[in-house]
Amino acid sequence: MSDPAGNGTEQSLGQLVASATAEMSALVHDEIALAKAQLRQDVKKAGVSGGAFSAAGAVLIFSLPMLSFALAYGIHAWSGWHLSVCFLLSFAANVLVAGLLALIGVVFAKKAKKGKGPQKTVASAKQTAAVLGNAKPHPRGVIAGSPAGAAIGSVKEEVRAVGRSTA
Repeated sequence: MSDPAGNGTEQSLGQLVASATAEMSALVHDEIALAKAQLRQDVKKAGVSGGAFSAAGAVLIFSLPMLSFALAYGIHAWSGWHLSVCFLLSFAANVLVAGLLALIGVVFAKKAKKGKGPQKTVASAKQTAAVLGNAKPHPRGVIAGSPAGAAIGSVKEEVRAVGRSTA
């Protein structure tokens, strides 16, 4: 097999193993980085959910007094109903707004819970490990009546041919 740098020199078995080990390490690091990125997406969705719940609480707490008074007096001026009924309608409108914000929070919480980002990466890593675990080395045939060195030489020729065909 030729050197990736293009020097035309052959690599030793140790260099090939070192190269394979380095590439395997890079693959593992890349899969860990992918898992982190997918986990960040799920955490972001959970953050949006928490923010929507917080907004619902803030709307309910801080806007009720002012909005209730303004809405109640507006309903009273428009309809002429008793002031207590107008205040109840004002409160119902504020509860409706808070309920809609809470519903948005529930939707985003379900999306964050369904997010299977890291699970996909773990499954991919397991699949890669299974493929590598089932990989078998190329059978090295020994020609009858020839020394083992001749068989190794023919294997080197096969490796060079495969290297040229995949390049």
